[in-house]
Amino acid sequence: MKRFRLLVAGNAVSAYGSYLNMVALNVFVYHLTGSALTAGLYMAVRLLTSVASGVVAGALASRIPRKRLMVGADLTQATALVLLLLAPSGARVALLFGLAVVAGACSTVSGVSLRSAVPEIVGADLRTRANSLLATGRSLAMVAGFGSASVIVAQLGYRWAFALDALTFLVSASVLLSLPIRTEAARADDPPAPAAKAKDGGGRWATVVLLRSMPVVAVMVLVRAVDGLGSSSHNVALPIYSDALDHAHPAAFISQFWATWAIGNIAVQQILSRWTSRTGRSPGERVFALGACVMSAAFILVFAGLPTALAVVVALLAGMADGLTEVAYVSRLQTVPDAQRARVFGLSASVENLGFGLGMILSGVLLEHFSPLRVVGGFHGLAIVLCVGFLLLLVRGAATRRAAPAPAGDPVPASEGERV
Repeated sequence: MKRFRLLVAGNAVSAYGSYLNMVALNVFVYHLTGSALTAGLYMAVRLLTSVASGVVAGALASRIPRKRLMVGADLTQATALVLLLLAPSGARVALLFGLAVVAGACSTVSGVSLRSAVPEIVGADLRTRANSLLATGRSLAMVAGFGSASVIVAQLGYRWAFALDALTFLVSASVLLSLPIRTEAARADDPPAPAAKAKDGGGRWATVVLLRSMPVVAVMVLVRAVDGLGSSSHNVALPIYSDALDHAHPAAFISQFWATWAIGNIAVQQILSRWTSRTGRSPGERVFALGACVMSAAFILVFAGLPTALAVVVALLAGMADGLTEVAYVSRLQTVPDAQRARVFGLSASVENLGFGLGMILSGVLLEHFSPLRVVGGFHGLAIVLCVGFLLLLVRGAATRRAAPAPAGDPVPASEGERV
């Protein structure tokens, strides 16, 4: 795990650059054009690129060495930022939209490649612990990136912010290049077995496998898409709710919320890491469904007008449930064979980003007419209903398998979700 910890550090630096990029570039677009519409279009282009590139990223990560893809994604983003720094002012608007495409595509390619490579880097038995380390690094990077962006832009200016952003991607690429890690189960130049070719089925693979061979994974991906709707609703509603609580200090509650959420997320990663090290087990489908229910319920309660102390506790719970759900989901998808794993993660990235994007639009429209509690409650309530239904199906399926007679001398295997 020593080499993987270095990879986690490099990935956290890259994630910090992505979060800094997200804030600084969005503000820079508005500063440069003075148009809220242009700023909105910039965000839309970036998000739509992330949605469209998910399936493509999965296909690439199935054919090209994933380490090469991650290094290429980092170097491409660093190059695009340097070009923006060197460009004349008249060309910057066009370059910014090009950068939105680059950032959306490269972040998706890098994320799909890394998630699908984790079992090959650390081994299947350590994947949950590795996912917890990655989630901890990203949580710290999110807090640092969002927290420092305004300070860096205000004190040093946009040029220094973009230069620092480019440097973070160069650091990440350097760390990856220095690590002798294997990111695939077999050599990239090995011809695939005939059975693997038949199972892949070219572009039809994702649909065929998810609908016929992995219905549980298909439902989990669907749950994540609906979770994306819920996540977008509380992201859009938080500034409105925070302003209503304290109009003189509109950022107070939202800052407190995300700081507490991050603490909860990091805390549960530490607990998960120790638990998996001690037991050798991983959270399965049931843990994922229960965690998603608790997470959505906590996000709804945040907008229920609770006293500050109780709201902080709920935010902490939301962060813990969010972190648990993330690790359970990623770890379960990583049990898919390596030949198909990247495609599953690519499809997952597309539907998650699609759910989040649609939720941003719908939430913005609904918040013009309804309270934050009703909008967030509606979206997260839908996620709870779906998760409860999924949980009932898992319990029913487990009961059916236990009741079915097993062949003589052949024990009935338990799924990963049933063991936990």
